[in-house]
Amino acid sequence: MLQNFPSMAPPQMLVLPLILLVSLIPSSFSFTPVDNYLLNCGSHANASLFNRIFTGDSTKPGSDYLAAGKSITLANQNSPPNSPTLYQTARVFTSTGSYRFHMKSNGIHLVRFHFSPFSAQGFDLKSAKFSVLVGGNTLVKEFQLRNGTLIKEYILKIESNLLEIEFEPVGDSGFGFVNALEVFTAPVDFILDYGARLVDSSGVEEYRNLSSQVLETVYRINVGGSKITPFNDTLWRTWIPDDDYLVFKEAAKRVASTHTPNYQKGGATPEIAPDNVYMTAQEMNRDTSSLASRFNITWKFQVAPAVGGGGVRHLVRLHFCDIVSSALNLLYFDVYINGYSAYKDLDLSSLTVHVLASPIYVDFVVDSDDSGSIEISVGPSDLSSVMRMNALLNGAEIMKMVNVMDSHVVHKRKILWILVGSIVGGVVLLSVVVGLLAFMCRKRKPKQKTAESVGWTPLRMFGGSSLSRLSEALASPGSHGYLGLKVPFADIQAATNNFDRNLIIGSGGFGMVYKATLKENVKVAVKRGMPGSRQGLPEFQTEIAILSKIRHRHLVSLVGFCEENSEMILVYEYVEKGPLKKHLYGSGLPPLSWKQRLEICIGAARGLHYLHTGFAQGIIHRDIKSTNILLDESYVAKVADFGLSRSGPCLDETHVSTGVKGSFGYLDPEYFRRQQLTDKSDVYSFGVVLFEVLCARPAVDPQLTREQVNLAEWALEWQKKGMLEHIVDPHIVGQIKRESLKKFGETAEKCLADYGVDRPTMGDVLWNLEYVLQIQESGQLREATADLTTTVVTGTPSDSIRTQGYHDNCNSDISTSEVFSQLINNEGR
Repeated sequence: MLQNFPSMAPPQMLVLPLILLVSLIPSSFSFTPVDNYLLNCGSHANASLFNRIFTGDSTKPGSDYLAAGKSITLANQNSPPNSPTLYQTARVFTSTGSYRFHMKSNGIHLVRFHFSPFSAQGFDLKSAKFSVLVGGNTLVKEFQLRNGTLIKEYILKIESNLLEIEFEPVGDSGFGFVNALEVFTAPVDFILDYGARLVDSSGVEEYRNLSSQVLETVYRINVGGSKITPFNDTLWRTWIPDDDYLVFKEAAKRVASTHTPNYQKGGATPEIAPDNVYMTAQEMNRDTSSLASRFNITWKFQVAPAVGGGGVRHLVRLHFCDIVSSALNLLYFDVYINGYSAYKDLDLSSLTVHVLASPIYVDFVVDSDDSGSIEISVGPSDLSSVMRMNALLNGAEIMKMVNVMDSHVVHKRKILWILVGSIVGGVVLLSVVVGLLAFMCRKRKPKQKTAESVGWTPLRMFGGSSLSRLSEALASPGSHGYLGLKVPFADIQAATNNFDRNLIIGSGGFGMVYKATLKENVKVAVKRGMPGSRQGLPEFQTEIAILSKIRHRHLVSLVGFCEENSEMILVYEYVEKGPLKKHLYGSGLPPLSWKQRLEICIGAARGLHYLHTGFAQGIIHRDIKSTNILLDESYVAKVADFGLSRSGPCLDETHVSTGVKGSFGYLDPEYFRRQQLTDKSDVYSFGVVLFEVLCARPAVDPQLTREQVNLAEWALEWQKKGMLEHIVDPHIVGQIKRESLKKFGETAEKCLADYGVDRPTMGDVLWNLEYVLQIQESGQLREATADLTTTVVTGTPSDSIRTQGYHDNCNSDISTSEVFSQLINNEGR
């Protein structure tokens, strides 16, 4: 599958002429490997390929490289014109034989086998069937090459001073062959043991000890560029164009730079990938779609199919270099692999030392699907502005992990034996402890229990099911650990001046909220649970479990918690301007402008969308309202109060069955009727907030007339009559452009649909609100005739193009052609 020449068709030349000219100039071979063995097998003479000299091996067994074993040399007397000299001879093994190499250094090495079958002296190399072992590990099993020339490349760690490569014929009459061999040291840090991202249905986590795996290169792709030969690569690799792997070519647009990449310490090097990979790319093709369209670029690669119910594990290395932006921090995009979110809100500027066009690479570990394919997609992030939505990819490598399944079996067996041993040992230890306790109880008289103080029992005292989820979470903290979140009670007392009532800034069902200042002048909000009440225990555990593992600009961050002295205290970042509700009505604060209100709604939508899609199952907030949307000193919205939040349904479920909780006036009527919770329940509540922002009045106001008490019902009546301008907050009546108000009202109306299936996702809501702001600021409308809030194109990240670039597993699939036809025409998004 890799490097099949000379039959490979030349790529379509669409890159800038100067780039093509640069690609003809050989790169400076600055890398000199410590070990560097190049063998021309089956020949006494040396041969040259891409300016590299391959030394002829010896026909005499026991010489420098060729070890004992029955083998012969073979020469092709009828080789085609211009055929490389290296492929005109071969070493044929009629029984198990091997090469041996004395290694000067241990560590990661590259091993390449060159196979080019021909017929000579009664041998037809196309009928050869054999296995290849390196260091005792079978890398090539029962291999047979019918046509063409093939280079098989492996990346592995060598930990011995002697490396043996064996060729083992299959069957009594079988034989094996090889035309050329390469064994050389890889650059330092070519394969790192840390930093790779394991991507599967459960989410993303770090993959460790990558160097212990044997990797077989399957694909090496120069995205957006032409073919790169070993002549232009410091590790003598071949990179092929991506044209044949693009699922929908119209979604991508080639871009190129004439400037050498800005290599920086900690980023990629010319050995990771050559200059020409980072100087070309594919970006979103905005020429054939409307300006505000969201879609993905997708590449699909055939790999080893799933075996025995499990996919074959692969390392996917993606190369990035921002050659499309005019300044830093303008490009944000998401990466999906096999339909799973692999990297959200990727900001190349933040991963480099803040230098534009600085190359980086990211390693992902994934399993192939049942069809034996790997799909890679890039698309715009939620953080992308409407005017700057883009995504790019410069290069891709896919490497199969050889024997990774076997190592997992061994690992599982070890775990099983450890588990059995632990259980047996535990039973014995428990028996001893019980015996000692029984003996001690006979000696001692029972003491009467003392009265417990009024308050909550600390977390560590509970072992029951009510705190089982939190206990599990505390037992297996995230990368930073829950212990790092604990704040001493003495520090909180000092920060709140012993809970001075003058510092109270809010209150709720959980307890009072105090403004406080911790050490080093860190401003925080301290939420103290009401002593004597256990009602807040589930909220306390939920807030810690959720907020300790999420970080987002539009979500309030958890600073820490305290469980000392029978207290349940949560410490949050301090959000200067408080709840959105205070800025809409009832507090006498200056009214917000229409633009400010739109930006606040967009920020809150981004935070909610991250909750819904940033995890394998997603998180449903369950209590969206204007008091739970806080504003910082710059009026940036932050969603708060996660005490009622729940994990979303599993991939094979449509909802979560749970008791109804939430706030009156914001509660999803379908959730209330059926007690079936989905993320569309949050969408309904957010729709109420949208009308609350527009009208500057509470969701429920009993003092008003009967038809006006419920904001959602009242506002919908005016929206359906097309007279929404009659109920707009008087402070902003003259600020709203007609089309901006129209699209805003349509978006809120769709959020408040009676049935969740008819409501948009938070991704759709976010997209529409950004479009409302675009209309408000520019006043320019696209020529599209479709209703943005009713014409919603759905799909999963595995679709070749997705209108939203969002993770929405519940939506129905739609064909690639159907999606893109709506993107490139004015009739759809």
